Amino acid sequence: MGQKKDLTGSEKSKIVRYLAGGCSSLKIAKLLKRDHRTIKRFIQNSQQGRKKRVEKPRRKITAHELRKVKRAAAKMPLATSLAIFQSCNITGVPKSTRCAILRDTAKVRKAERRPPLNKTHKLKRQDWAKKYLKTDFSKVLWTDEMRVSLDGPDGWARGWIGKGQRAPVRLRRQQGGGGVLVWAGIIKDELVGPFRVEDGVKLNSQSYCQFLEDTFFKQWYRKKSASFKKNMIFMQDNAPSHASKYSTAWLARKGIKEEKLMTWPPCSPDLNPIENLWSIIKCEIYKEGKQYTSLNSVWEAVVAAARNVDGEQIKTLTESMDGRLLSVLAKKCGYIGR
Repeated sequence: MGQKKDLTGSEKSKIVRYLAGGCSSLKIAKLLKRDHRTIKRFIQNSQQGRKKRVEKPRRKITAHELRKVKRAAAKMPLATSLAIFQSCNITGVPKSTRCAILRDTAKVRKAERRPPLNKTHKLKRQDWAKKYLKTDFSKVLWTDEMRVSLDGPDGWARGWIGKGQRAPVRLRRQQGGGGVLVWAGIIKDELVGPFRVEDGVKLNSQSYCQFLEDTFFKQWYRKKSASFKKNMIFMQDNAPSHASKYSTAWLARKGIKEEKLMTWPPCSPDLNPIENLWSIIKCEIYKEGKQYTSLNSVWEAVVAAARNVDGEQIKTLTESMDGRLLSVLAKKCGYIGR
């Protein structure tokens, strides 16, 4: 009788019943037609029970080592706990202890996505802040584009789910299902737009100027008084379609030139108050992890959310510019909180 594979669940149950009935291991082996050594090994392992876990003494951290860990965490903000402790030459600390120590002085956060600022960028931000420090920002039209997708940001599809309840199912689409490009502006307490860029149109200099002609100029700017047009300052970022020679010359023919066209520092989305408007709209259209089935439905949601933004909210954003300029200068032209 040769040695076979491991015992099955039914065989183990039979062994227990035979033992309870007073059968010997040899007799059980004959009844089950299994090797005697296999039966004996199972009986011995069952009688031994679980081994108790031996608690190892935890590595203690001195005050000097703790200071080294704090400095290393500040220098390596995206490093793991192991990498931080290894850089301090501190060994023998389990992961649970490392994380407990770091939780007292730090917090796990995602890296912020922002364009890097070099020395030239900072100097241009400084020059911009000084140039417009005495500007009446109630006369500035802040403009920008925003792309909205059918599903919204991935990180927003999270929430509290009760015990025993299943998480809702989210649709999955290849390439995200596309999106809608939206243009809008804010001035004082007024929202201009939003206007939808035609699907499939890539905004180059020519298409951008034609878009402004069909939407902004014909539907809003034309209705304003001569005194308003004389005092209004038009702001746009440095996207290639905005800052090209063609677009600049086209805007100049429309009367938006020189001091009426605000110069904009590079890599500075934190200085544009309309970025906060986009955040308000996105929070509304994607609340509770909402998804959309068509581009028209997500566009309708953007329009509805924009209508719900009242004048006081817009006024708060445009009036924040004085504080933003001072923050730029106070933070040595680095990024400011928005």
